[in-house]
Amino acid sequence: MAAGSSNYWEDLRKQARQLENELDLKLVSFSKLCTSSRDGRRDSSDTTPLLNGSSQDRMFETMAVEIEQLLGKLTGINDKMAEYTNSAGVPSLNAALMHTLQRHRDILQDYTHEFHKTKANFLAIRERENLLGSVRKDIESYKSGSGVNNRRTELFLKEHEHLRNSDRLIEETISIAMATKENMTSQRGMLKSIQSKMNTLANRFPAVNSLIQRINLRKRRDSFILGSIIGICTILLLLFAFH
Repeated sequence: MAAGSSNYWEDLRKQARQLENELDLKLVSFSKLCTSSRDGRRDSSDTTPLLNGSSQDRMFETMAVEIEQLLGKLTGINDKMAEYTNSAGVPSLNAALMHTLQRHRDILQDYTHEFHKTKANFLAIRERENLLGSVRKDIESYKSGSGVNNRRTELFLKEHEHLRNSDRLIEETISIAMATKENMTSQRGMLKSIQSKMNTLANRFPAVNSLIQRINLRKRRDSFILGSIIGICTILLLLFAFH
């Protein structure tokens, strides 16, 4: 029975050492993969495709799963070794068995800590690189569109300035037209006053009536000509303002 128990213990120790050796090799390769991935991402240019990075990410995921499986197996072996040390056995050998078990537990703890640390560092670097890549894309997108935006802004400013000039010219034209209207109204009042006086004189002196009629005809002709000139000038100013 003791020989069988001893063989069982030795078989567990053999499996533990084999898993520890596999984990040691896997962790070394895993650390190299993460380091090369970090350096490759750092040295790659902005225009380099991320094909290599994607391949390394797949290798990272595969190796992480393999290491987790090995850690799980080693944890199971350690649990079996702990059960063996707690079972009925030779008391004199119990201290040596506990010492051996503690050493295997320490190795498992170190490997687990190293794995999680390396994995966390890689994920942090990948997240940072993805964020920087997104920022680079936004910057490139902004740069590519800035030229078009500048041209649009320049055209908008020119159009805005043209509209302001047109508004200012229209306001000046309206002001001139209003002043002309006021002047013509004033002149009309004066002419009506003169005409009233002349009609009074014509009624008193029939010989002057013929002269007044000729004056009235010339006045209407002059008024028509003046009005036509003012209308043409106003139309030309408006056409100039909207072109």
